[in-house]
Amino acid sequence: MALWSVALTPHSASPLCAGVWDTSWPVAREPASVGRARRALAAQLSSWGLHGVTDTTRLLVSELITNALRHAHGPVQVNVRVHGAVLRCEVEDASPASPARRSADTDSESGRGIELVDALAQDWGSERTTTGKTTWFELAIPDPGHNQAYPALPT
Repeated sequence: MALWSVALTPHSASPLCAGVWDTSWPVAREPASVGRARRALAAQLSSWGLHGVTDTTRLLVSELITNALRHAHGPVQVNVRVHGAVLRCEVEDASPASPARRSADTDSESGRGIELVDALAQDWGSERTTTGKTTWFELAIPDPGHNQAYPALPT
């Protein structure tokens, strides 16, 4: 998806649409935006009944947003999509540079974000777009039959 290639979906909108749930929102270029994005994401995942992946998703999205705010200029957007048993989160920014792994010293305050994404995500990557790049990760969603909080998808 290219930056702002999808219409924004209000967080209160019903996510059910032929088994695919998605939402997107822009991120303001200010440090407080990371916390606001974590709270918005937690509320969205809760409304979808995806409580089991909320903590990991919040951590990884905040790492990707922080990277975008720190290393890219221009607009930033978060896209969240559930398709089947996979949650995909994307952070779009205007920089074409791929995220770089860094070796952080034990006393460093930064440099571990991509390592966290690599360790906790089922899969992740970065793709160039016409407006910059999209950095994404995917998490497996527990089987609906084993998680009562997960709502059944329409058939």
